[in-house]
Amino acid sequence: MAELAEHIVKSFEQELTRLRALMTDMGGLVERQVALACDAVLARNAEAAVQAVESDPKVDALEREAEQFVIRLLALRQPMAQDLRHIVAALKITGELERIGDYAKNVAKRSLVLDQFAIPSPLSGIAHMSRLVQENLKAVIDALGENDADKAIQVWRSDEAIDDIYNALFREFVTYMMEDPRNITPCTHLLFIAKNLERIGDHATNIAEMVYYAVKGEPIPDDRPKGTSPAYAVVPPSE
Repeated sequence: MAELAEHIVKSFEQELTRLRALMTDMGGLVERQVALACDAVLARNAEAAVQAVESDPKVDALEREAEQFVIRLLALRQPMAQDLRHIVAALKITGELERIGDYAKNVAKRSLVLDQFAIPSPLSGIAHMSRLVQENLKAVIDALGENDADKAIQVWRSDEAIDDIYNALFREFVTYMMEDPRNITPCTHLLFIAKNLERIGDHATNIAEMVYYAVKGEPIPDDRPKGTSPAYAVVPPSE
């Protein structure tokens, strides 16, 4: 009887390890997708844009696999306490990663259209924002793989800087649009790109909150930091 119980525990631990591997694999794929999308914008790299778009079905497939795995674990194992938190968090986290992949795909698609226009200014603000977003995404995926609540809360606190950059970019692009009507189309695409990057940052923050809760058993004990300007709410994310 003791051997059977030990076997069941070991088998469950292996399944949890497999679930964590699924999430980190998905996270790595999404991380590369975001990097490709950012390169597509900043380097006008059409090949990177195509690769980012073509990666999206793989991300979707991993989300479905993880969802089916979680449902099976819940039905057959009936986990309790911390195990239950980790499994439920995994279901939510894979959904967040899938949305990040969607936003990366949107950025890549916009970059292909943007290539047809002259850019009215250097893309230093977009470059800074994309770097911060990628750093946060990498950090939260590391936190996920390591069950590191401290690293998760660092990502959570870093989101305000991304919001502030987006707010500054919003004002900058609107100014260019007001100065010259020829800037309206490229700046509109740049605004959507910046908004999608900001949303990627938000979803990374959501993942950080879930990792923290799964590890600690309680929510992060502060209000979410947010940029000071309401501009981040003006432009909706593109499809």
